[in-house]
Amino acid sequence: MRKEVVFTENAPAPIGPYSQGVIAEGRLLFVSGQIPIDPESGELVEGPIEKQADRAIRNLLEIVKAAGGSAENVVKVTAYLRNIKDYTRFNEVYERYFSTSKPARAVVEVSNLPKGVAVEIEAIAAL
Repeated sequence: MRKEVVFTENAPAPIGPYSQGVIAEGRLLFVSGQIPIDPESGELVEGPIEKQADRAIRNLLEIVKAAGGSAENVVKVTAYLRNIKDYTRFNEVYERYFSTSKPARAVVEVSNLPKGVAVEIEAIAAL
């Protein structure tokens, strides 16, 4: 199997033993979970779920862009929320980025996330 690592300065650098994204067989891009870290400052974006979700989605889409794709190429998203009560507010932000091409998606409530953030998002894109 051919595998290519994707890296962009426009999303946070990995903070552990993983890649931002990996293209498998030249077609499928697997994007690692993105949390709301500002890639320029390296600082965590704090605040309400809307603000955190916006940054996490933008980070994810920068990795897709670095691999030659766009939001239109995203076929599957998994979002992890620390509080499922944020679901509706998360969706309001999510729809701004995925309004025309709606990927398959799962949203899961989890007990905690890295750095205590409210949201983490991962995706698969077909390039």
